[in-house]
Amino acid sequence: MGKDKFLRGALILTVAGLMVKVIGSVNRILLSRLLGGEGIGLYQMAYPFYLLMLSICSAGVPVAVSIIVAEKVAKDDYAQAHRVFKVTLGLMAAFGLVFSLVLYGSAGLLVNSGWIRDSRAYYALVVLTPAVFFSSILASFRGYFQGYQMMTAPAVSQILEQLVRVMTMIGLAYFLLPYGLEYAAAGAAFGAIPGGLAGLLVLSWFYGRARKQWKEKIDRQVATEEDSIRVIAKRLFLLAVPVSCANLLIPVTSSIDMLLVPNALGRAGFGVEAATTLFGYLTGMAQPLMMMAIIPATSLAASLVPAVSEAFTLHRSEDILRKTASAFKICMLVVVPASVGMWSLAAPISGTLYGTMKAAEVIANLAPSIAFLGIFQVTTGALQGIGKTSIPMWNMLFGVALKAFAVWQLASMASFHIQGAAWASNLNFAAVAAVNIFFLYRNGISFPVKDCLKILAASGCMGAAGKMTAAFVTGNASIVAGLAAGMAVSVLVYGAAVMVLGCINREEAGQIPLIGKFIRRCSDKEK
Repeated sequence: MGKDKFLRGALILTVAGLMVKVIGSVNRILLSRLLGGEGIGLYQMAYPFYLLMLSICSAGVPVAVSIIVAEKVAKDDYAQAHRVFKVTLGLMAAFGLVFSLVLYGSAGLLVNSGWIRDSRAYYALVVLTPAVFFSSILASFRGYFQGYQMMTAPAVSQILEQLVRVMTMIGLAYFLLPYGLEYAAAGAAFGAIPGGLAGLLVLSWFYGRARKQWKEKIDRQVATEEDSIRVIAKRLFLLAVPVSCANLLIPVTSSIDMLLVPNALGRAGFGVEAATTLFGYLTGMAQPLMMMAIIPATSLAASLVPAVSEAFTLHRSEDILRKTASAFKICMLVVVPASVGMWSLAAPISGTLYGTMKAAEVIANLAPSIAFLGIFQVTTGALQGIGKTSIPMWNMLFGVALKAFAVWQLASMASFHIQGAAWASNLNFAAVAAVNIFFLYRNGISFPVKDCLKILAASGCMGAAGKMTAAFVTGNASIVAGLAAGMAVSVLVYGAAVMVLGCINREEAGQIPLIGKFIRRCSDKEK
């Protein structure tokens, strides 16, 4: 592992991602208690349309801008990097305004046509429209900072955006509840606007701090020919559209579960209530754990894109191989033990977090998806870094078709039922990860198979030790104590196994953010 900025950037984004998830989880609990199922339903009817509009408008912009800016910075062309940002900012302000107006104008149509079944959700949808504008501008700023591999600004903005959003949601929902659920739900939806403003103010402050440094670099560089707005816009479009389309396929993949799983369970012989309960175990209990576990991989991918793009622009093949190898290895060091840990401790996790053991089997069967989805995220970042943004898009489309087929076939079998739906996700993510790896191989980027086997062996030792410890302590104390003991033993065994099996050497460990300085000092003292 080299002394790469993307490792530190990945850590920063991971911490931010975890904090955002925790704040969001607290928000869901408080809002559910405040509004109840009906009020949350009104909010949830409006929010997906806002997310859809946001995905179409700006989902691929941060990746596209980070790639282009990283290319310019690699050539020391800071003037063009800044021009790309200014052009993008103008374009996204225009697009954001247009899409905000489109969402506002279509709100009534969505209600009248029956797409939104409850007319009371109209108010929540209308108040969300300005948030599209602010989020579009935010996308430009975040892409610019990521292109410079400055991840602190995007991370801080995400945390404060979520914090302000949640505080506003809870406050307005509580204040407006006496006037009716529709107004309370609208108040909760309104939180996206001050949240977006807070994120924009934070990024503007960071931009103001860094602007003097960037201006000095621009003043020192040799004058270069400016790219036209048309050229920049075309490049942004070609890079951003595939990423946006891939992001649009994420809710489509989730919709497959919603549309097919209950019906498939019905074919397997389950009644409506039983099928709904099993569906809740999968989507409400197992899947949130999986999504929480892949945050480090998602952050690593976001940080990897500009790092690889910079090396690719300078034709530094060795740097590309080194950066991707580091990213793959770190990804595996995190997602494989997370996957094994979720499988081995599924029972105490289910009992402790959800108060029922009935979700344990689903949690265990969905655990492999953590590793496969994590690999897919990082390999997608590598492909995007070398400009192959369309490959993950077509790959995800293939994955959607595969999952739909697998869900219908496996979940319809009485012997599999909801476990079949979990394994449909495993097959989906395993397949798209394998295809990504194949295309990386075709572009001369290899996957560290030997290291992966060592990490898998270390994770296996960890899983066995954690499972036995949890079972023993649970039998003699409580399920909560069993989970705590199982996790503690798992961490210790995994750390020891990683060192014994040589999954990571001292030089590589020295590059890990935070603990790397301590390891390097110890090495220097020994010398």
